[in-house]
Amino acid sequence: MDIWGTQAFDNDAARLFIQEVGEDGAFALQEAFEVVLDPDTEFVAGEEGARAVAAAEILVAHLSNDTEAIMDARLREWLGSLDEGELDNMRELGAEALGRVTGGDSELVRHFAASEGGDEWTGNLARLRDALA
Repeated sequence: MDIWGTQAFDNDAARLFIQEVGEDGAFALQEAFEVVLDPDTEFVAGEEGARAVAAAEILVAHLSNDTEAIMDARLREWLGSLDEGELDNMRELGAEALGRVTGGDSELVRHFAASEGGDEWTGNLARLRDALA
């Protein structure tokens, strides 16, 4: 995975994930969270972590009704088509997934711990976790 920024959509895995959401809708978000939370997974790979972070950003955009972080027109359109509260049932799942992505057994944590953008990335994830709490 090519990690090149601290925002949720600043990597190739997240950009591809946007396409998945366009095709599969809410199922793609749920799957991104569940893959990270799979009890048989001891280490969260960067791609899976990035997909979960992107899913959390999309979920927070829906829950807060603030799509400022969503630049993809098709994704914004999809979010606009949802009923208010339609994704509320994923709030806890998303928060748990972000907890796993920010844990010690995560490729993204290891990457950003060694980079200049580590504090910004950590702050972005804290913002998402707070919004889902």
